[in-house]
Amino acid sequence: MNQRIFGVTGWKNAGKTTLVERLVTEFVRRGWTVNTIKHAHHDADVDQPGRDSFRHRAAGAREVALVGGHRYAIMREQEEPTLAEVLARLAPADLVLIEGFKREAHPKIEVRAGTGSGEPMAPRDQRIVAIAADARPTDSSLPWFRRDDIAAIADFIAGYF
Repeated sequence: MNQRIFGVTGWKNAGKTTLVERLVTEFVRRGWTVNTIKHAHHDADVDQPGRDSFRHRAAGAREVALVGGHRYAIMREQEEPTLAEVLARLAPADLVLIEGFKREAHPKIEVRAGTGSGEPMAPRDQRIVAIAADARPTDSSLPWFRRDDIAAIADFIAGYF
């Protein structure tokens, strides 16, 4: 089965994380299993200095698995992986929502915060298939959704596949 992946892209503070969070909630409510990938442009760290797992990595461990009663995380020291590498490591799901990875070739919805929030991405990225903004964009004929119309955006994503 081809993996269903769909991206949420946009400039900083456009509302990408809020939209992903609300879409996950909506798809889970509909009975879908959803995985997410968040791309960070800096050295994101999910570990805390002084914790045992942090100390393991600081000592030179290439991978550290932190295992608890209800979840686990694996932290790996390496150069930034490709999106394909990350997707290959995820468990199967009905949908993978990707926040970021602007330059990758998966279908995306562009989130726009309003005027002055950066140059529109859709005209330059043919993989942007819809726009979520508070007002109808004048620079694009792509399908448009209000940023808070989560059910309609979820319907669009589900219908896309």
